[in-house]
Amino acid sequence: MALALTAPAKLNRFLAVLGRRADGFHELELVTTVLDGMQELTDSLEGEPATDLSILITGPMGQGLVADESNLVIKAWRLLEEAVNRPLPATLRLHKRIPHGAGLGGGSSDAAAALRLGNELFHLGLPPDRLLTLAAQLGSDVPLFLLGGTSLGLGRGERVLPLRPIPLEPMLLVHPGLHVSTPSVYGALAQVGYPQPQPLPALPEGATPPWRNDLTPAALRVCPALAGVRDALAATGGEPLLCGSGSCWVARYPASAPVQAAQAHLRQTHPTWSCWQI
Repeated sequence: MALALTAPAKLNRFLAVLGRRADGFHELELVTTVLDGMQELTDSLEGEPATDLSILITGPMGQGLVADESNLVIKAWRLLEEAVNRPLPATLRLHKRIPHGAGLGGGSSDAAAALRLGNELFHLGLPPDRLLTLAAQLGSDVPLFLLGGTSLGLGRGERVLPLRPIPLEPMLLVHPGLHVSTPSVYGALAQVGYPQPQPLPALPEGATPPWRNDLTPAALRVCPALAGVRDALAATGGEPLLCGSGSCWVARYPASAPVQAAQAHLRQTHPTWSCWQI
């Protein structure tokens, strides 16, 4: 019997780089919200038991993705097999709507969905804390998708703690069709200079986190074309923020009407860009 799960995108509202660690990773502090309910930015992963493991990738954002052992879904599945010490043969179907290399965590969300799917499909009974441990081995963003909602990320982002719900302001999310390599952006931090460490301040009840992304200068160095997206959003009256390591930008507005106007304007002036209201 087939089982299907959703894999939504995420939005980093606060990303602080606190320094470089001895292991080569960077010490981070993040506030991230999983964008549940945005169907146009939600992948789906379906699976059913089979004689061997295979994956089929479809969807508007599936082009160019490889269906082999390097795919994060397959990596997650193999990690589950190691955890239970037996093969879990299944036919998997991944429908991609989240753009790749956009800073929205699509691959990480797919990996988290794979852990949940395998656990449920084969009745493995792995508890949530065990799944979180496996998720951290796959990538820094994977655990937050198991947690859902709004979370605080520590370490390289893999240590996640739930936060109370923080309402999202009216926002417009823009994908310009560019691909930005996350390792390249982190590698460029030393070239542009590390930011002054500024951890997340204590937030009173109902307060929103600072609108900040310390990766922005490095991302602009790696992909200068990102500046044009930022400037186009600023010209509509929005306050732009780079999503993760890029290439998506999100802009917040004081009300919904300016978001709608900005979306209409950008669709006319930049018809190749994808725009979503949040």
